[in-house]
Amino acid sequence: MNKITAVSVLAIAGGAIISTPTLALANGELNLYSSRHYDTDERLYSDFEEMTGITINRIEGNADELIARMEAEGANSPADILLTVDTSRLERAKDAGLLQPIESAVLETRIPSYLQDEENQWFGFSQRARILFYDKNDVTEPPMTYQDLADPKYAGQICIRSSSNVYSQTILAALIEHLGEDAARDWAAAVKDNFARDPQGGDTDQLRGIVSGECDISMSNTYYFGRAIRTPVDGVSDSLDMFGWVFPNQDSIGAHMNLSGGGVAANAPNKENAIRFLEYLASDQAQEYFSAGNDEYPAVPGVALSPSVAQLGFFKPDDLDASAIASNIAAAQKIFNEVGWE
Repeated sequence: MNKITAVSVLAIAGGAIISTPTLALANGELNLYSSRHYDTDERLYSDFEEMTGITINRIEGNADELIARMEAEGANSPADILLTVDTSRLERAKDAGLLQPIESAVLETRIPSYLQDEENQWFGFSQRARILFYDKNDVTEPPMTYQDLADPKYAGQICIRSSSNVYSQTILAALIEHLGEDAARDWAAAVKDNFARDPQGGDTDQLRGIVSGECDISMSNTYYFGRAIRTPVDGVSDSLDMFGWVFPNQDSIGAHMNLSGGGVAANAPNKENAIRFLEYLASDQAQEYFSAGNDEYPAVPGVALSPSVAQLGFFKPDDLDASAIASNIAAAQKIFNEVGWE
């Protein structure tokens, strides 16, 4: 099943459940370095410990800090797993020699090939679509593609994150792959000219900018809006009726997907337990929780979506290989610097 079909089936039928890998009881520990900062992940960890008897020890921080720590620790690093909210950091860790290839029939079977490293050094486990939101009261002709954001008719209307944010970097990296560097540079320069304000804050702040009237159009990952549907989010949940949203490029490349994933550390002292944990993240139970607990899209086809995510509707995702996006991050940052996108 390809990615487009997977998302459509999830939204239409609520998901066809696939068999979940069996995790036998084991002894020992697992040292997890994680940049995922979501309280809902506690359930993932506690369930794994209960199912396997393996104790999880966690070190949390942003991905760049964790990668620097692993580099400093060298061969003596206690890290077994590196989890990040974007695969570009996993690719950086791979390039630094901090991850290792693994063999797992479970992961090969359940995780689509374009959501995993070609050398099996990292795997994606949850996805977020990066889409466009707009004020239905003010915008009668919303942008339908990422390229449309460069149209001068949207001058002074767009709120978006800074160039240092990985979500900005990955969307431009994807456009580099699809359009080429020259066209991507022209796009970035034109979008910058359409800013309603200097880039600031996180994705929720871009949504709040629409509510406050500071901007008419913003870009955000779907799970921030899904969270506001499911649970109160200050400055967003009380104004859901004013939002319209567009899954961009439905007649061409599809909506860009950000991917959260993990890999086994190069010097993992508990390698077998680390592989067990990654296989657990690919189980139906964990995949459903990524959606129900954090409003994400599962990476495994056929797993049910939570109501808050399904409410966003059908869409065609971009099935661009995650490794290709990661390889363009440096070029994306260079373009941002050249056009003055802060």
